Amino acid sequence: MKIEGIKNNSIPVLEAIGFSKVFEAYAEEVGSEEIMEIGFNANSGIVYIALENGISICSAFGNDVEYLTMDYDDNEETFFDTYEEALQFIDRRP
Repeated sequence: MKIEGIKNNSIPVLEAIGFSKVFEAYAEEVGSEEIMEIGFNANSGIVYIALENGISICSAFGNDVEYLTMDYDDNEETFFDTYEEALQFIDRRP
């Protein structure tokens, strides 16, 4: 699987720390959900694992993990501290 947004086949230190945190969160909190994409957004400094269920596991500049949901109708992003909170939020969407 390719990591989107990484150039020169080298991962800078803060991004590497962030990737370690998002992979740890995936292993401990999610585990069975299919991965849609793994990447780095150079504009925001966020590394992420985007899941098929619409939740992304994110870390900015090696900080703690957050769980992101995106409403593609209005492009509104909502961040959560836990995977469970993000799941409950997307389950309530119409």
